[in-house]
Amino acid sequence: QLDPDNTGFIGVETFASLVHSHELPLDPAKLEMLVALAQSNDDGQICYQELVDLISSKRSSSFKRAIANGQRALPRDVLLDETGLGFYKRFVRYVAYEILPCEMDRRWYFYQHRTCPPPVFMAVVTLTQIIVFLCYGARLNKWVLQTYHPEYMKSPLIYHPGHRARAWRFLTYMFMHVGLEQLGFNALLQLMIGVPLEMVHGILRISFLYLAGVLAGSLTVSITDMRAPLVGGSGGVYALCSAHLANVVMNWAGMRCPYKLLRMVLALVCMSSEVGRAVWLRFSPPLPASGPQPSFMAHLAGAIVGISMGLTMLRSYEENLQDQCGWWVVLLSYATFLVFAVFWNIFAYDLLGAQIPPPH
Repeated sequence: QLDPDNTGFIGVETFASLVHSHELPLDPAKLEMLVALAQSNDDGQICYQELVDLISSKRSSSFKRAIANGQRALPRDVLLDETGLGFYKRFVRYVAYEILPCEMDRRWYFYQHRTCPPPVFMAVVTLTQIIVFLCYGARLNKWVLQTYHPEYMKSPLIYHPGHRARAWRFLTYMFMHVGLEQLGFNALLQLMIGVPLEMVHGILRISFLYLAGVLAGSLTVSITDMRAPLVGGSGGVYALCSAHLANVVMNWAGMRCPYKLLRMVLALVCMSSEVGRAVWLRFSPPLPASGPQPSFMAHLAGAIVGISMGLTMLRSYEENLQDQCGWWVVLLSYATFLVFAVFWNIFAYDLLGAQIPPPH
């Protein structure tokens, strides 16, 4: 009735009167965004498709830019002024301010967030790692430096250069850990950083980033530290942490997380200390060992994946990655590395005459 010519547009005043007269059950924040969108164009009209996208919680990059450039600026810090929120909604607000650099994105995430699906990937990975560690700890009666036990390296989950043909080991090593200290460090970061990232960016992006870091870690070890085995989820953990820290640095002015400088310094110190501990165990083992100890190169490979691939993901909140040229460049680079690593594992060990310690 309001658009007899089927143009797909109606005036913003007409839409406002329609909302008030029919008392449509629309979220006030969404209405405010829609009005800001309408006032960003010269004609001041509401687009039907943009209304549909908004109501269905879809958003395109053009929609985001239209709101950002609109004549009506969205109020800042409105989420911090909200009262009467339950525990979970306060946690969602906390996550929004921890992860997202833009106030509009934070408001959008807060109002459109749904509890289903929950962030199950990082929780399941962490729980599985804990269960596997407890099982091996009870079986070996050893909770620290488990890699020095002769039975530990017999696990079918560990990556060992002598078992390269068993391709699943390039991923399953993430469930094994050197000891309680490595498991505790990884589990803490996975829950503190991985879960909020999964809540905001979704299970597909975060699981892909984590597993890409894990796979890059084992393949990098197979190229740069050819005699060493590998255990621990550090490749995936460092991919998540490096991506998040890089995103914070790139959007430093917009990030509103408290004590961000102090927390950045502490995170870098802890991550550097973990790398230093891994290097020490690799080259100066404190106990006699029958073979090389696990490599530390997975930490560095995960960090590179996080800074390149992960940063591209985190900077594209609610935008399609396939529409971005930078994403395809990163993806092509990663695929090229995978192909090179596969051929390296097939041919280089024999051509170079690498002395591989016998697998247990």
